[in-house]
Amino acid sequence: MATERRTVIADAAIRTLAKAGGRGLTHRAVDMEAGLPMGSTSYYLRTRADLLRAAVDRLAALDEAELATAADGSLAADLARVTEQLLTSDRERLLARYELALESVRRPELREALAAGTYRVRSAIEQRLTEQGVAAPREVADAVLALVDGLLFAELTAIEGQQRTRAELEWLLSRIAGTQ
Repeated sequence: MATERRTVIADAAIRTLAKAGGRGLTHRAVDMEAGLPMGSTSYYLRTRADLLRAAVDRLAALDEAELATAADGSLAADLARVTEQLLTSDRERLLARYELALESVRRPELREALAAGTYRVRSAIEQRLTEQGVAAPREVADAVLALVDGLLFAELTAIEGQQRTRAELEWLLSRIAGTQ
């Protein structure tokens, strides 16, 4: 039950970060978002640092689950699908991740936790590139991840224009990954 409650709280923290930003992340706001009695969040996660870490850990778990289901097409197609999903149906996760990334500038322990999640994603990309026989898979994985990060930020913050389609994303990713 405690694990279930912590997951509910972490999910509510992610939604709170997406809606209210880092400054809006409070135990009270998370209780309200989760529909829990006041004081529930602070019972399970005593400090704001604990709350931030729970959100980071939950994002990592969601990313790992996503990666496990992402291997059903070409690497570029899978990454384009995940990128599109983060920009649409999983937009809250993306916004929360950016809020946590900004917070991590001042909190090294948070930066380390975020970096661990990024490392797992890069390793999964590198493994797929190795399987496809791409030369220098580590360097290409770094380039692919940088492109995805840049695309996500550019698309999320775009003021004008239409978002790139999945086909456009796949084309860009296949070029940088050398898998076209």
